[in-house]
Amino acid sequence: MDMSMPGSSTGTTPAMPMDSSSMMTMESMATTFFIATNTALFSSSWIPQTTGQYAGTCIFLIAFATIFRALLAIRVNFPQVVDAIERRSRHGRIPPYLADSKTTIRPWRANEAVRLAFMDLILAGVGYLLMIAVMTMNVGYFLSVLAGVFLGSVIFNRFLATSTVH
Repeated sequence: MDMSMPGSSTGTTPAMPMDSSSMMTMESMATTFFIATNTALFSSSWIPQTTGQYAGTCIFLIAFATIFRALLAIRVNFPQVVDAIERRSRHGRIPPYLADSKTTIRPWRANEAVRLAFMDLILAGVGYLLMIAVMTMNVGYFLSVLAGVFLGSVIFNRFLATSTVH
């Protein structure tokens, strides 16, 4: 089996020099779960040095995953949230498109579309950061994310249950 990289001249030496400090080798990548209290999270400067710092990192991940579930509940109910905010700003008056009971399709509005896109951007960013935490293969980080998802579901699933997307 040829393990040479594309573009290598001899099949054993890569064409581009690879600095061992900047690249992760196959031997250093975790392929199984492990238990350690000094696993980097998101950057090389976030490495817990003590058990307390590791516990704080796990608590952060629980809170972060809970916030993710809250954001998901807001996103799924976004039209209702926007309507409630607009109704407050109009002192209880119903928007014209809701006054007509025959209208079931919400009109497209640029400012609402931008807000939805921004909300999706935040959800994707938080979701990817949680995925990176799980991909460290650290058991504590993995269980913390699961605990946060569970806690967020317990708190915010009642808002998702009324959604038609559910």
